[in-house]
Amino acid sequence: LAKRDAFRKTARGIQFGVRTRLVKDLIDALPFQLTKAQLNVLHEIKEDMFAPQPMMRLLQGDVGSGKTVVALIAMLMAIDSGYQATLMVPTEVLAAQHFKNLSKLLDNLNLQNPAYRLKIEFLTGSTTAKERKRILGSLESGEINILVGTHALFEDIVEFRRLGLIVIDEQHRFGVEQRARLMQKAETPDVLVMTATPIPRTLSMTVFGELDVSVIDELPANRIPVRTAIRGESALGGVYSFIRTEVKKGRQAFIVFPLVEESEKLDLKAAGEGFKEISTHIFPDIKTGLLHGRMKWKEKEDVMNRFAAGEFSVLVSTTVIEVGVDIPNATVMVINEAHRFGLSQLHQLRGRIGRGADQSYCILVTKDEIVASAGKLQQQIEYLPQHILERWRSITRLKAMEQSSDGFKLSEIDLKMRGPGDIFGKKQSGIPDFRFCDIANDSQIMFAAKDQAQQIINSDPDLRDPNNVIIARTLDRLLKSEDNFYGIG
Repeated sequence: LAKRDAFRKTARGIQFGVRTRLVKDLIDALPFQLTKAQLNVLHEIKEDMFAPQPMMRLLQGDVGSGKTVVALIAMLMAIDSGYQATLMVPTEVLAAQHFKNLSKLLDNLNLQNPAYRLKIEFLTGSTTAKERKRILGSLESGEINILVGTHALFEDIVEFRRLGLIVIDEQHRFGVEQRARLMQKAETPDVLVMTATPIPRTLSMTVFGELDVSVIDELPANRIPVRTAIRGESALGGVYSFIRTEVKKGRQAFIVFPLVEESEKLDLKAAGEGFKEISTHIFPDIKTGLLHGRMKWKEKEDVMNRFAAGEFSVLVSTTVIEVGVDIPNATVMVINEAHRFGLSQLHQLRGRIGRGADQSYCILVTKDEIVASAGKLQQQIEYLPQHILERWRSITRLKAMEQSSDGFKLSEIDLKMRGPGDIFGKKQSGIPDFRFCDIANDSQIMFAAKDQAQQIINSDPDLRDPNNVIIARTLDRLLKSEDNFYGIG
């Protein structure tokens, strides 16, 4: 809080403002109405962007809550003041999808008012040398308003004429240094980082302490909640029959496997093997596609485009489909070996369906003994042997998925079960190693501590008061011992 307070007082950012009807015209041209939550978040973003300090905001929104359109409106606020905006995305498949969706919305706007002539481009590691040269030239001349891309955006040769706003999607997939390199391409840009992985409040307060947090906690009005069910492996025949019924109705299904090839250590079916069995024995008469992480992104994109176009009805995949892919006609998600996945990953996978007008279903397939042991495990968890404890954790995760579609509620359960270090895979360096306090279970104490810290900063920002001398010394020691990436979000 001390660093944030000092940053706000000394950093001079861009004070954006309204010059034309650009934002209003886009909202009018949208083929849907913004939700109340989106409008609230947009108000917070506008307040930040119109203030002289640089914006540092985290936008959290559950899968399918409409973060992309909010980001686009923020980008248009920057463009309206004569600046450029960029959107950095972790994978090429997702970047291509963002580019397609944003282009569609901007085309509507350009049609409505040809005077805008807004230009959006797409840059990734796979962009050809000729294309790259053209894009970089147009970027430097200011002809490009929005640049969507992957890690390729922070290469030294990428130069903007006047970059004002940086949007980073699924920000935890980028290193802090990578984000810093992108931010160096502008003097003091406004930064909006987004995540569809709901973050528990205690974590967002500690890991993202320097960011203001906005939450889209409402789904678009036409969304029908996905029905979720747990099934044992012996019930797979019935699950496949159900997929067949849905396909006959003209709908599509995902079947997810955890690994690409057989591991000696884990008895998991590989996606490749699963695909062979499903396409030849189970659905020989239904067109089936395969998608996995070892494919080049162009191949992945080709498979997703063909699936979206309805060329095949069933897509066998690994978790490569976890983030961002949008297939409104897909109504079934079968997750094999579901007990192997973390809660947030299961929730992300489920978010791939339920995007159309039909009822969607997520089926969590797990070992029969895990289903059988649901509810029968002893209450004294700490005395359980390790293998039974694992089973208890698995069934608790799957039951939570079955009972709730609220990503934030699930993230709190996940935090309690796994501890903070594993929430995003690798341990995040920003998570304090508290000696006594448990982030998952002591949240009330932590919120109270944060309020007290804020009171101290409000009354004594430089910590000169004799009562705060120990705090000042301790902070000084801690800050000197770390890489100071404050301000990178």
